[in-house]
Formats: sequence, C-alpha cells, structure tokens
Amino acid sequence: MSRSYFHLHLVSDSTGETLINVGRAAAAQYEGVSAIEHVYPLVRSGPQLERVISEIEAAPGLVLFTLVAHELVDRLEAACRETGSPCLSVLQPVHALLQSYLGAQTTARPGAQHMLNAEYFKRIDAMNFTLAHDDGNLPENLEEADVVLIGVSRTSKTPTSIYLANRGLKTTNIPLVPGMPLPPALEQVKRPLVVGLIASPERIVQIRQNRLLSLKADDSSLYVDRDAVADEVATSRRLCAKHRWPTIDVTRRSIEETAAAILDLYREHRLRFIAS
Repeated sequence: MSRSYFHLHLVSDSTGETLINVGRAAAAQYEGVSAIEHVYPLVRSGPQLERVISEIEAAPGLVLFTLVAHELVDRLEAACRETGSPCLSVLQPVHALLQSYLGAQTTARPGAQHMLNAEYFKRIDAMNFTLAHDDGNLPENLEEADVVLIGVSRTSKTPTSIYLANRGLKTTNIPLVPGMPLPPALEQVKRPLVVGLIASPERIVQIRQNRLLSLKADDSSLYVDRDAVADEVATSRRLCAKHRWPTIDVTRRSIEETAAAILDLYREHRLRFIAS
C-alpha cells in the first residue's frame, strides 16, 4: 500500500511538546498516512507569527495551535482561512470545559505549565540522581531511590529510568549479569519499588546483535546465544519471584508504555509503604 503525506503545522507559544504529542497520537491512527511536521515553538509576538504564516502559505496543510494571546489566535485563524488550511486550537475545548465547571476565567500565561516551581526542581533533582546511578553505579544509595529497575542487558533499563526521572522519580537501574553478584543492598531495600524488566530471548538477541554490529564486535559469544539468553531471562524471572518483585515484559512495549505501568505500580507501592 502506498503511503500518502500531508503537512502538519504545530504552532505553540511554549515548547510545543503538547502539540507534538497530540499530533502524533492522532496521526498514528491512520494507516498509510504520514505527517510532515513543521514545529514552531515559542511564538509570542506578531513578527514571529508572520514568519509562521509564511511557512503555512508555502506548504498548506493542517494547523494545530496552542496560543493564548487572542490577537495572535485571530491573526492565525484568518491566515488559515485565506490559505484553505483547517486549523484547531487544541486546548480551547479543554479551557471551555474547565471554565464551565469552575466558573472562572482563564489568565493568558504562555508556558505556564513550565514555571520554575517546586515540581520542576524535583524533576531536575530526580534526573541528576538517575544519571549518577545508571547501570548499577553507587549501589549503596539504593534506599534513596524511588524506583529500582533490574534486568538483563538490553531490556531498556536506562531509557526507562530517564523517562521516569523526567516524571520526578529518582530511579536507579541494576544490570543482571551472569556470574556477577547482586549488590547486597538490593535485597534489603524497603522504601523503593523494585521492578524487573524482562523480554523474550528472541527480542533480546536481536537487539544485542544489532548492538554488536554497530560496534563491529564479534557476535559469537554467549551474549547473543539464544539458549544462554533464555537462561538469563529465566534466572531474572526466578529472582523477581523469590522477592515478590513485579515484572514487566517490555518485548512489545514502548518506553512510554513501560513507564506508565511502572508509575501505576509505584502509586500502589507508596500507598502500602505509607500504610505500613
């Protein structure tokens, strides 16, 4: 089936992350169609918007925006009508619902969700902690973590850790290496949630082979032997079962899906920890 393309203009007075996520989530529902993204962040003045409009005129398509200044919204909507480009304020329906429910008017504050508040600095602290404790580093600090991820090589421990850190969770990850003992502190931790990440041996072998290929390394070792990898995965499962640590199969999960499952487990874990 041939693939068709369309121009998707994403105009934001902030970072544009909301628009990118919404646009991609919606476009992903249409098989055989791909969006050519044009992202315009931090559009907060008339001259900036005019440059955006010139881009839309050069490549008409769909326009999604998150602008809070009424004069910018009016100008963009008028330009879209002139170019025949359908446009939509992504946040307007949400604002209307909140306004109806709360009985309050909105205050136009571009990028208000990115203010330097306590939550922001919590995420920065979590990121610093996570980067310092990647790949089994500083195991003596495990009790300070919110989440501890364990798993054999190539089960997405590091990228998942970084994603969780961006959500404000101090995360450390520990590789399970054949013949290597676990940090003694791991089996004694009480505060953190410990989660085992597992995957099918076939998937792990595939990723490891690609890794070795990129490094131009020999691929004849047990590192990519299917039976040896299957034994690693089985050992990982037994370890988690022994300690009643939850496991997540990441074979067909994205980093975002894995992190969402961990966040659910963490909320339950915190409630039990507080209650105990």
